Amino acid sequence: MISKSESYTSGQESVTNSTWPIYILKEWIGLDYNYPNYMGSFLCVSLSILFFPHLLWFIVCAFCNICLHIYKRKNGLDDDFSNKSWDNGRLMVSRIISMYGKLWHGYEVHGIEKIPEGPGLIVYYHGATSVDYHFFVCNLYIQTGRVSYSVVDHALRMIPGLQLYLKLLTAVYGGREQCVEILKKGSLLGVAPGGARESFFSDENYSILWGNRKGFAQVAIDAKVPIIPLFTQNIREVCRTLGTTYIKSARVWLDDCNVHDEKFSNSVRVFERVEVYFLLETHVGSEAPPKTKIAIEALRDRHQKLPGNILRALLERFDKYQKDD
Repeated sequence: MISKSESYTSGQESVTNSTWPIYILKEWIGLDYNYPNYMGSFLCVSLSILFFPHLLWFIVCAFCNICLHIYKRKNGLDDDFSNKSWDNGRLMVSRIISMYGKLWHGYEVHGIEKIPEGPGLIVYYHGATSVDYHFFVCNLYIQTGRVSYSVVDHALRMIPGLQLYLKLLTAVYGGREQCVEILKKGSLLGVAPGGARESFFSDENYSILWGNRKGFAQVAIDAKVPIIPLFTQNIREVCRTLGTTYIKSARVWLDDCNVHDEKFSNSVRVFERVEVYFLLETHVGSEAPPKTKIAIEALRDRHQKLPGNILRALLERFDKYQKDD
């Protein structure tokens, strides 16, 4: 049995499987105190509550995936999602996701009438999470009956239990040629040029971190389609981090468990985020080529108070309840 006092190994701080939650608590509070054994369990429960919204979002998506499998089998459908027989299934999923967004975040989309009737490239700011884009795509389908393809990370292919859901929402994993082909067929396509970099390293000032990623502009030029900017208010405040202490402690915990897979270890950073009950509102801008970045910054400056503030975002959520009442 590992002793609780066994916290240092070879001069480096180490945390045992049973004590790493207590270590986190000590670091956060900044006190050197011998907490009773039950504190570890207490903190584990507390962290589980904090992460519940992430789990809830996954459960909602997984539930949609199960419903789609039942719908597919009941109607004898294949994976040809252009088939009109899939329309009711897509509407069902869109309503479920939209309801979740409305109940948890009071989600609304403004300016949806600015989406062109023909093809278009939707370019959006990638916040701490892309849940807002899911809400947008579903609301777009409910209000207009239009499907928007979405360029997503290849890592999503590895998530079990969501594949049919992602296919129905027309996730795109291909490159520039596939994107151009989709647009030339008259469809809408959504992309976040900042991707994971913008998600992790942007800040409360909502800095747009695209670097040299300008391929989306070439796609729009090749397909001869307009670019539509998109920005969601409070999308950075909706996900908060637990800080570097949690990440360092979790990595030590993985080492104690002899888990040395680099990809798995790096994935810990994803789970440092806590989804909070804040108001989300997506704003659609007017067609904006070639200065798309400036157009998104203009949407940000118009609809987002900078720097982002947790308390203000929370008050906006409750203020919206009062206005609705």
